[in-house]
Amino acid sequence: MSNQIENKTWRTALAGLQMLFVAFGALVLMPLITGLDPSVALFTAGVGTLIFQVVTKRSVPVFLASSFVFIAPIAFSVQTWGTAATMGALFCAGLVYVVIASIVAIRGPGFLHRLMPPVVTGPIIMIIGLGLAPIAVNMAMGKTGDGAAELFPYGEALLVSMAALVSTLIVAVYAKGIFRLVPILAGVAVGYTVAGFSGMLDMTQVNNSEWVAMPNFIAPEFHLAAILFMLPVAIAPAIEHVGDVLAISSVTGKNYVEKPGLHRTLLGDGLATSAASLFGGPPNTTYSEVTGAVMLTRAFNPVVMTWAAGIAIVLAFIAKFGILLQTIPTPVMGGILILLFGSIAAVGMNILIKAKVNLNERRNLVIVSTTLVFGIGGMAFTFGDFSLQGVSLCGLVAIVLNLILPHTDDDIDDLHEEQELMNEMVKNEK
Repeated sequence: MSNQIENKTWRTALAGLQMLFVAFGALVLMPLITGLDPSVALFTAGVGTLIFQVVTKRSVPVFLASSFVFIAPIAFSVQTWGTAATMGALFCAGLVYVVIASIVAIRGPGFLHRLMPPVVTGPIIMIIGLGLAPIAVNMAMGKTGDGAAELFPYGEALLVSMAALVSTLIVAVYAKGIFRLVPILAGVAVGYTVAGFSGMLDMTQVNNSEWVAMPNFIAPEFHLAAILFMLPVAIAPAIEHVGDVLAISSVTGKNYVEKPGLHRTLLGDGLATSAASLFGGPPNTTYSEVTGAVMLTRAFNPVVMTWAAGIAIVLAFIAKFGILLQTIPTPVMGGILILLFGSIAAVGMNILIKAKVNLNERRNLVIVSTTLVFGIGGMAFTFGDFSLQGVSLCGLVAIVLNLILPHTDDDIDDLHEEQELMNEMVKNEK
């Protein structure tokens, strides 16, 4: 009997390691892009997942880690107000989830769809990807993300970045089974190898570091301008969270919208994001890659994610591992990000297509076109020390336009259809 229990424990632990493996590429890529410590990101991903499990009574098999939605806002905030103030702003952004969770608990999930229908969420998500496109291209060409300085020669950088991009594409399209879920890891591995042959790697810090050390935790500071800048960013991923919960419900055959309830999953996500900021980690979100792995492996037991979280926390304290991650050259990341940021923009476009948003309607055209040009053009509203731009500005503009612009009869019919579709999706999960 004891041998059976021991074997079951080992199998669950290995399944947890596999889930972390699937999430790992995106998990560490986000902090590497924004200048945060990947070891801290590992730690806060583990802690965030455990917090989510406590809030949802360990009933949902999901893993939480670094959110790509926040890349551009974090990069701007760090440059403008510093890392500590950015962490304070992210702490408050996590509280936006808590507020939304409270409203969902009282009014139900339908209000989210009424506040942010596809005509709003589609262009916002497109801006997240398209607004980051210059960063990916600059890094792929061997420059810093803002293009201000050249880090590696153009020819060598292009060779490395294209090797990373092509290998990521091949794995994403042609790989089978569990390997199809790790295209980022494949791209990093190939790009890193090519970079090594190109003489881009410097292993001095890795060789000189200790094996075990405390991650570079950073305490938050609270700066009003940074907080006001970051708060609107939290709205889009909160809406996306609904889709993630419906997806994992469909995979497992359980209705998580009803039990433990969407309000609990939102609350868990928000508390995980706020907790991450207390240590200097990036915001957390549920990972669709892990949902795909759950579908393939049939690992429906949430204890698997407990093991994944525990392994992530342990890895965070292995100093050589964290420093090794930081040796990944920017062209490697740039090549992968070309696909990744483009995919985010494509998701936003797909939202508009699936919802059959009619851009012949002047109201819809105004919302989408204004949002896209504000985001891609870099529109900014500055008042003294306060600046509103990027995803934050686009989110507010899209929501306000949606609320104030009058609906035509066709728009009203479309809204009814969209609401019925949302209700049907929730009903089907029951």
